[in-house]
Amino acid sequence: MSVVLMGVCGCGKTSVGRALADDLGWEFLDADDFHPPANVAKMAAGIALDDEDRWPWLDRLRGELESIEARGAHAVVACSALRQRYRDRLSLGHELRWVFLKGDLTTIEPRMASRTGHFMPASLLKSQFAALEEPATAMVVDIRQSVDEQVAQISAALRSTV
Repeated sequence: MSVVLMGVCGCGKTSVGRALADDLGWEFLDADDFHPPANVAKMAAGIALDDEDRWPWLDRLRGELESIEARGAHAVVACSALRQRYRDRLSLGHELRWVFLKGDLTTIEPRMASRTGHFMPASLLKSQFAALEEPATAMVVDIRQSVDEQVAQISAALRSTV
């Protein structure tokens, strides 16, 4: 089993994901690491990706999940997965648990403004919210909580279902 932390840029997927993976003793994957250079360049230039950009990226990530499952291991994945069709593509043949790190523009905008060293500019945040299709079946976590509180909530829910 793997768990995917999803949500818009700046919601804390990587920070919460790393802490959760440490807590569970699972592998951590950041979906950003699976983007081809052309996708990174496009986003760095302030251009939102389209579906044709996303399919190969999601397929690479799904392939890594298959490899982890084949080893009998588990992973925590940080991936925007903003639309249901992206979540469906990642889920093909996998037991994935979805966690939606939910926040609003007022909470996330200052985070994005203070973030350094990331290719995703704050100018794309509104397009992320526009693209977001909130998941119907995911666990919802309020990002206004501390990272430790979010990890405790997610970890407790996962442990109660495994």
